[in-house]
Amino acid sequence: RARKLLDYEEVFDRQEADRVESLPGQPLVSFRHYAGYVTVNEPHGRALFYWFFEAARDVEKKPLVLWLNGGPGCSSIGYGETEELGPFLMQKEANLLFLESPFGVGYSYTNTSSDFKVLGDDLTASDSYIFLVNWFKRFPQYKDHEFYITGESYAGHYVPQLAEKIYDANKNCSKDDYINLKGIMGMVDYAWDHAVISDQLYDDIKKSCDFALEDPGQPCNGLMDLFFHSFDPIDMYSLYTPVCTDDEGTSRRPSRLIRKIEDGKLHSTNRQFYNRLAGYDPCVSDYSEIFFNRPDVQEALHANVTHIGYNWTHCSNVIQTWSDAPSSMLPTLKKLINGGIRVWVFSGDTDGRIPVTSTRYTLEKLGLNTAQKWAPWFTKSQVGGWSIIYDGLTFVTIRGAGHQVPTFKPVQALQLLAHFVANKTLPSQPF
Repeated sequence: RARKLLDYEEVFDRQEADRVESLPGQPLVSFRHYAGYVTVNEPHGRALFYWFFEAARDVEKKPLVLWLNGGPGCSSIGYGETEELGPFLMQKEANLLFLESPFGVGYSYTNTSSDFKVLGDDLTASDSYIFLVNWFKRFPQYKDHEFYITGESYAGHYVPQLAEKIYDANKNCSKDDYINLKGIMGMVDYAWDHAVISDQLYDDIKKSCDFALEDPGQPCNGLMDLFFHSFDPIDMYSLYTPVCTDDEGTSRRPSRLIRKIEDGKLHSTNRQFYNRLAGYDPCVSDYSEIFFNRPDVQEALHANVTHIGYNWTHCSNVIQTWSDAPSSMLPTLKKLINGGIRVWVFSGDTDGRIPVTSTRYTLEKLGLNTAQKWAPWFTKSQVGGWSIIYDGLTFVTIRGAGHQVPTFKPVQALQLLAHFVANKTLPSQPF
């Protein structure tokens, strides 16, 4: 009994050490939040940074949701926490955990430079799994909560791969390491159809590019350069919203960001500050990048304790290579579906980076039986998007949303999360 009391006190003290008492600019809040590091490889000095927010109410009953942003190499705190989910909105439905993964992203780090040479999908998933096992030891009160993983962009790799690690490990692990995983939520035709590229370029790409090949070669690579350059004046991640501009009205979204298919980095270099009372601000990434490099903010979040030799950025500048990335996640999705893991896939229908059309083509290859045909779903009296339900998988589009769905359509994103964790179908009629 005395041993249990000591263990409880040790856990409590460790949690309190991570508790964020106040944050510069933060209003008074009724919920608790925690931030800090969890070591995933002690010999190499690898540690991942997290930020955790308790639900606004019913903390003991609400599920735990892990949010991952993609890249590879982009921050779940810079995008997911700061610019998309909240915490003031989504935590109505869940306890929210944001993880900067892999090392080299945001505040997460390694003390072994050779780690970067072997960094890829597999090491990212392995480190994220070890993070979760150790995080639950620090916060054991959440071990029995239903656990869900969600995210966006290259998290289409991260989410199912981490889920697979958990699914496989749960078969043979001890009770202490068991994770109560319940579910995951995780281009050319589109650009032509939305008048971004010319008929000639569309036809040339269709004739010259075989995307089943690892390297389609020339002239395809040259044509794809032209394809990505077509997006230079606009935001590929949200075709119909403004871009961040400088004082002269020139777009500050450099073309390098969209030149390569695998480059999911989304930066903005404008340093203006605007007083935006409401609505979408295309320069919001600038503000958070300044904020997370402030020493007082880092101290409040227990971050950058090792004094990393580079600035916090939305997407990592120190990750230069990526050693492994399977071309398809379909085998992993099939495995999870067959294992009874709930799978939802969502897509903003104005996202030119990972468009609805590409996702629909991909999901068709799973060969799943259709349980509910393609139909609209509603947010009150308006269509929120469309969905189709397969045996074991639900695909949802969000009407008018870009790449970062919660940024553009927060109400619909909250509705999506609430129905996902409750395992309820989205409303098929106005209400």
